[in-house]
Amino acid sequence: MLAVDKLPSSTLLPGYDRSRLKTRMLHIGFGAFHRAHQAVCSDKLASEHHSDWGYCEVNLNSGELIAALREQSLLYSVTELADDSRHTRVVGVITAALHGKGDGIETVIEAMCQPDIAIVSMTVTEKGYCYQPATGQLNLQHPDIQHDLAHPQQPVSLPGVILAAIARRHERGLPPFSVMSCDNMPENGHVTRNVILQLAQAQDAQLATYIADALTFPSTMVDRIVPAMTDEALTSLSETLGSYDPVAVSCEPFFQWVIEDNFVNGRPAWEKAGAELVSDVLPFEEMKLRMLNGSHSFLAYLGYLAGYEHISDCMADGDFRLAARKLMLDEQAPTLRTPNVDLVAYADSLLARYENRAIKHRTGQIATDGTQKLPQRWLDSIRWHITQGSAYPLLALGVAAWIRYVGAVDEQGNAIEVRDAMKSELAERVAASAEGEARVAALLGIESVFGEDLPHNADFVAQVNDCYQQLLRQGARATVAQAVANG
Repeated sequence: MLAVDKLPSSTLLPGYDRSRLKTRMLHIGFGAFHRAHQAVCSDKLASEHHSDWGYCEVNLNSGELIAALREQSLLYSVTELADDSRHTRVVGVITAALHGKGDGIETVIEAMCQPDIAIVSMTVTEKGYCYQPATGQLNLQHPDIQHDLAHPQQPVSLPGVILAAIARRHERGLPPFSVMSCDNMPENGHVTRNVILQLAQAQDAQLATYIADALTFPSTMVDRIVPAMTDEALTSLSETLGSYDPVAVSCEPFFQWVIEDNFVNGRPAWEKAGAELVSDVLPFEEMKLRMLNGSHSFLAYLGYLAGYEHISDCMADGDFRLAARKLMLDEQAPTLRTPNVDLVAYADSLLARYENRAIKHRTGQIATDGTQKLPQRWLDSIRWHITQGSAYPLLALGVAAWIRYVGAVDEQGNAIEVRDAMKSELAERVAASAEGEARVAALLGIESVFGEDLPHNADFVAQVNDCYQQLLRQGARATVAQAVANG
């Protein structure tokens, strides 16, 4: 467990009276990203500006991190890593921690019903919203949603748990809270509002009207590269810190948080700790999703197939580096409407961040849940190009690489562990289709990912098929090199 007294003298410790903190925020999804991003921003605000906004942290499923956090007095460490430096701080802004299965969903709902709670936020990845990525609408056929419709007082889904708390607060005459998504989805506030409202409409029309009138769902854009914490990474950190912290997280120094300033019951002054409060987040979301996340996914699938374990390994390959830059500037930047942003400088800054070898960001980690990520990272841009009549060869190559990856066998004939919310359907479609055009058609036929339009666009299908055949014939490295040469 974390021993604060054994940490290096350079470690930044909470410089505030933690007993003054009030539990005003409840966050669902105590994963690595939240620990390194929103919690750090709130901790800086408490340290530097005497904020009393504290977090109740919730994991709905896994309880190991919550148990470990409790054992070390709700403290954990965050280490920023660059090639030539590292800086560690201990985050102390957490006031409570709950596990949905261990403590019970009833305990979680009651925590959300405490009068001081003004914000419920979440980082649960795209699949946690039980929505259809192609449309942004609630998937009413999702097993968890079906359960919650039948048992609204014992919910298991994220929308169901939040909805149960909203209903209970309303019944008790308590003020509404704002619901703030911090996940990588375009207009994530709108998606969150959609799934909760649509679930409410299926349960109680009057409750749905109340939510539409009284609650706010601010959108956000979050940016910081935070690798998943492996046993190797934890061991390395413990050697540096002189103390083993099972809740520790490492990340890059860069931090960005753009927030729609639309809160119904107050908020922390996050702008004093580096966040940007704006009236419209969407242009920033699209820029980050398409240029950063889109190029990350491109490198992840092709890099994994090429045998590159980390994004920094991809950057050491000149063809991969140039392909990522061309993808960002030639195929993603034209689709954006971000005001007063130098997109060339932004692309080059992203490449510089990718080169950070101290950050072991695994291609296999980024490759997870592609069915949830492709629509906003690539497919919206492809639709833009189709409408404009412009070229998108690298985006088509990315789609082909994803199809090759979810085939679950790499270029050496080794099995790939495909981790995806739709893993079973992917496996069924792969098993039922012959290698080649039939495989491409089978996977492009997933309507919840590709919609009704793209599988019937002959040019799109032909480009993906050509790229897929190249990957089969000559492998990822040669295909990327050829794509760069052709550009």
